[in-house]
Amino acid sequence: MIIKNEYPLSELTGKIIGCALEVHSLLGNGFQEVIYQRALEIEMRLQGLTFSREHEMDIFYKTQLIGTRRVDFFVEGKVMVELKAIVQLEDVHLAQAINYLEAYGLDIGLLINFGNTSLQFKRVMKPNQNHSPSKNQ
Repeated sequence: MIIKNEYPLSELTGKIIGCALEVHSLLGNGFQEVIYQRALEIEMRLQGLTFSREHEMDIFYKTQLIGTRRVDFFVEGKVMVELKAIVQLEDVHLAQAINYLEAYGLDIGLLINFGNTSLQFKRVMKPNQNHSPSKNQ
């Protein structure tokens, strides 16, 4: 299990990452995302995690409902997990995951990529509101 105590919910995210590592070690890379999603569903169930798959969440602008988005997994009611099956994760995928956290009102997420020869994962945290604005704002 991959646990880093400085990260919130590290025990839970470590368990999820461990499940993803098991799936990647058995399947390798080269499959479509849905194959990894199905395998991860089985592995997380075997590891005793509770989750919903293809969890539909409302997206609001101010107080107005403007649409919905399905997150690949919502684990233990606390962690959003977004899967990819691409050669390399890029900044745009990380930005997308951070946007989902903000839209869903969550603090922690995981971005997991099965498409590389080695499993890639990033812990994603909602940006601290006290940080100074980025140069893009």
